[in-house]
Amino acid sequence: YEEIEKPTPGHDQVLIRVRAAALNPLDKHMMKGVPYLMRKLFKMLKPSIQEPGRPGRDVAGVVEAVGKDVTGLKPDDEVFGVCAGAFAEYACGSKLVKKPANVTFEEAASAPVAAFTALQGLRDYGKIQPGHKVLINGAAGGVGTYAVQIAKSFGAVVTGVCSTRNVAMVQSIGADHVIDYTQEDFTATGSRYDLVLDCHWTHSVTECRRILTPSARYVLVGGPMTGIFGMMVGFLKARLSSAFSSNKMILFMAKTTKEDLAVMAELMESGKVKPVIDRRYSLGDVPEAMRYLAEGHARGKVGITIP
Repeated sequence: YEEIEKPTPGHDQVLIRVRAAALNPLDKHMMKGVPYLMRKLFKMLKPSIQEPGRPGRDVAGVVEAVGKDVTGLKPDDEVFGVCAGAFAEYACGSKLVKKPANVTFEEAASAPVAAFTALQGLRDYGKIQPGHKVLINGAAGGVGTYAVQIAKSFGAVVTGVCSTRNVAMVQSIGADHVIDYTQEDFTATGSRYDLVLDCHWTHSVTECRRILTPSARYVLVGGPMTGIFGMMVGFLKARLSSAFSSNKMILFMAKTTKEDLAVMAELMESGKVKPVIDRRYSLGDVPEAMRYLAEGHARGKVGITIP
């Protein structure tokens, strides 16, 4: 935690004075640089003045300067989106949109990665439709809290899976039904779903298959606790299982798009989606915030506030 030179935006970038940021599990992997595949996927190079430290993606703040090729944004605009190195007073990025006036900087900063992961998982890969019965495994987490609300905005009937301490919270954000996994196994209830968004991957492919309707989709947006190799084995099993069934089991990695950030801005502005923030930390307390996130018990998002 130290003073460095202010970054300079590229031709297609915006320099913002950061007002808030938020953590994602991705930040932990990028800090460690493991598995090595992460370094290749995210082009993890040595930090520079332009990208002062890689941790931090979710961000909200005020535009200070724009590159010569930037359109639609100008100094003093309040924005949110994705910037590399968001845990700083200043950051540069190109994936930014205007923040709704009725949404705080902390709320806006908590949205990007988790929200468009939920949105793309439900809409693009899950093919969600009004009236669909949707189950969200991990409904109290960062992606899960957005998934419950986004699914409701599509007109789905939503069942959330979470622990006892989070049942009331998941109900409060719109879940029609909540399963406490410490008391009941969601794969053994006899219920069937048109779409499952699984943020934790706690059950085998066979167990997951038995809760699906004939044309249902099972979308995985995380990985098992067995790590990258366990995730790849599970993915191959899911692909093989899909090849012999009408069900589709899909593992995907979300893409950052300004279009989907704009969709989330509209959902938050309309009140259909309300970010859930568990704890807020100061910029100097990012290490403590990262340790808390790594414990795996965060309810919704963990935020960083920068006065």
